[in-house]
Order: sequence, then structure tokens, then C-alpha cells
Amino acid sequence: MVLDPSSWRITRTFGPSTASKSFPDPFASTPTEKHSPNTTPQIFNVASRFMAVKVNLPGGRCKPPIIRMIWKTRRGTLDLTRQAQVMGILNVTPDSFSDGGRHADPTAALMHARQMIAEGALLIDIGGESTRPGGHPVSATDEIARTLPVIAALRDEWDGLISIDTSKAAVAAAALAAGADIVNDVSGLRADPEMPGICIAYACAVVLMHRQGDPQTMQTAPHYQDVVAEVRSFFTERMESLVMAGMHPAALCFDPGIGFGKSLEHNLSLLRALDQISPPGLPLLLGVSRKSFLSQLVGSNDLSRRNAPTIAITARARAQGVMLHRVHEVLPNIDALRVTEALMEPLPQP
Repeated sequence: MVLDPSSWRITRTFGPSTASKSFPDPFASTPTEKHSPNTTPQIFNVASRFMAVKVNLPGGRCKPPIIRMIWKTRRGTLDLTRQAQVMGILNVTPDSFSDGGRHADPTAALMHARQMIAEGALLIDIGGESTRPGGHPVSATDEIARTLPVIAALRDEWDGLISIDTSKAAVAAAALAAGADIVNDVSGLRADPEMPGICIAYACAVVLMHRQGDPQTMQTAPHYQDVVAEVRSFFTERMESLVMAGMHPAALCFDPGIGFGKSLEHNLSLLRALDQISPPGLPLLLGVSRKSFLSQLVGSNDLSRRNAPTIAITARARAQGVMLHRVHEVLPNIDALRVTEALMEPLPQP
């Protein structure tokens, strides 16, 4: 089955939506399935457990089946079947490539989170270590000290989805204990051997990003035989390994890692093939916001010149079925998503 990216507004976002009440539980397991040695092959058909719905069109025609896309988090389920959502970036680091130091103070960070939420972000991604090319690692202690006050304060006043951007199990555990719902790991849960166990124990949602190398070396002559095939194979391997370890497949989300160990052509090849790389029925998170390859495309190193290209890619990616977008500027990217969705699906007649 292929995801039909047609979109229209749904009535609720978290928990069982009004639009999904007639569907069977996509997460229900049969008694023999939970611990069956034959579970591994089943995970590659996870999309088949989501009900396909045919919608009648004028003239008796039908659309292709629409596959429910549900992301399972600690706070409930996020329905991404018809409407894409934005994850607002909140860096509480002194050296982030785009806004380093601007939100390092917890008060300033909280104010910026509030602004992104007011503009429509349903997810806030909080990071305490810069993963930009050439970035230097920080200790788990420092990362916790930077992120935990912001997570705790935001959790006290907001019931939306909070993501911790980290590759360290100790940081993830502290963030999840403070109220985070998602672990966004640029290493794909490979940098710290304890990370998969932490995520499984907390039953959190996980973003698995593809990266070649580490921040110190990843942009030094990255090489692939076929970048699209290799990223797709990486996602398949990660999914198989983590589900076998006990993670629910519906908790998984995938990020192709644009700019992480990729040349300009690698990035463009992946962006052209976004509808081909994610396991069926599971969401893709795209993060291109203000990245340096955009300067190469527009021929300017002015950071402000990267905002419009980000929005352009957001719109095109939505047309390819990408339902989660990690961005610095929330409002213009949400506007681009909604306009794209209106073009893809005629607005309901009054």
C-alpha cells in the first residue's frame, strides 16, 4: 500500500481522534504475536494493520486507500494521516549554527517555546548539544543542566509533545523523567548502547536519524554508492533491530539526516526520493531548516536567505507525503503546509 498524502483538518490531535473512532486498534497484538519468533517478518508489513479507507468522489470514482499514519508517544497518539505537523527547534546551546546562545537562558528558552506553540507547533524539540558539522561534544552533566530546567518548566504549563534531542542515554532518561515524550537521536540510537533500553522502558516515541560519521568528520568527503538505497536500508535495519529488542514499531519515526554526512548532491538525491525511503505507514521527519546546503543553492552565505528555501522544501516534501517538519520558523512553514494540503485536496464545500 502507498500512503495517499491527501489532507484535511481533523478534529483532535492527541489520543483517539473523532476521525478514527470507527477504526480497529492499530496497536492491538494477537496473543501469539507478542513473543512469537516469527514477529520479525511482520514488522515490515506494519502498515497493513492500519485500516485503508476509500473515499467516494463525484462520478462514482474512488481515491486510492488512505493508510492511517499514527505515531505512538508517551502522551498518546499523534494522528498524521491527513495533516502534517511542525516540530519547533529550541536549542539551549551556546554554539548552535543558527541561533547559538540566543535561548541558552531558561527564561528566554521558555518564551521562545511559547511563541512557537502560539504559531502552531505541536512538538517542541529541545537540544543541549550542538550537532552541527565540526561541533564539539559536551558531557551528559552539562547537557542535562542546559535542557532539564526548560523541559520541566514547559511541561508544567503545556500538554503538547516535548522532544529531547540527544544521543546520550543519561540525558534521555533525565528528560523523560522530567516529562519529555520523544527521544530524537541523531545517531539512530547507536551512539550509546543503553539508549534503546531507556526508550523501551519509558515507552517513548523515537526519531531515528541517518548519519555517516560524527560531527567532527561527517562532512569530510562523504561517500555512498547509492545514498537513497543506503538510507532506506539503514531505516530497515534499525526498525528490525529495535522491534526485536521490544520497541513498538508505531513508536518509530525516521529522519534521513539531511546535511549529516552528505554532500550537496546526496542531500538533493534524498530530497527527490522522500516518498521512497521510510517504512510504509511510519512517519518521516524532515529537518532542512537553515542548513548550509541551502546557501550553496541560492549562492549566498546570508543566513536569512535560507528561510525561503526551507519553506519551499517543506511544501514540496509535504506533497511527497512527509508529515513531520523540524523547523526554526514555525508560522511560515505551517502556512506552506496548509496551502500545499489545500492544493492536494479541494477544500470541503460549505
